Amino acid sequence: MVKPNQPKGIKPKAEVEEVPETESSTGGALSGQKLIIINTVITVVICTLFITGNYIIVNSVVGSKLGKMGEVSTAAHGEEEGGHEEAHEKGIILDLGEFILNLSDPSAKRYLKVNVALELSKAPHDPDLSAHAKSGGHGGGHGGGHGGGGAPDPLEVIEKEMKQYKPAIRDAIISVLSTKTTEEVSSLAGKELAKEQIKNAIDPIFNGERQVMRVSFGSFIIQ
Repeated sequence: MVKPNQPKGIKPKAEVEEVPETESSTGGALSGQKLIIINTVITVVICTLFITGNYIIVNSVVGSKLGKMGEVSTAAHGEEEGGHEEAHEKGIILDLGEFILNLSDPSAKRYLKVNVALELSKAPHDPDLSAHAKSGGHGGGHGGGHGGGGAPDPLEVIEKEMKQYKPAIRDAIISVLSTKTTEEVSSLAGKELAKEQIKNAIDPIFNGERQVMRVSFGSFIIQ
């Protein structure tokens, strides 16, 4: 069989190996890594800003709440101290002695025997008891307040003033307690209610010069 003749001066084509495009693939890998790094940095920055913002907000809120709590605590402490001062303030004790009166029981006659004392607020014109105590009691112990030419005993001055009020005060107490039944005055709540009613009945007697600070019951016997 005869081979075809090739033209002279023309060499056969050599087989050319295909070279992979390394540059394009490398460039794509590098760009992908850059994107990952950029995204990571952005994420870290955003998280940092978020955490920092939350920290600042939480600190400011907690700080303001602690400040308000401190103010409330200081105010409450001040009110408590003021309350203690008021609780330690002593008034004038007026002992009204013993009361024996009928209770308002519909079924049977019952009697109430009770000792009543009042603690009254001081008036601006009251003599200074503390100064009198420092001077030695009744006029220094010799001649003062009892014909000795000294200042009168302030306790006697107050007791003399209270004598004019005693009849009206006793009448107010009898008017309140005589309307009570045995059941009403047997309980602690009933006694406290009676004290409050006695206070409200006596306060107008002093025309605003004094007020009843406390009503106290001594012996309290129902027969």
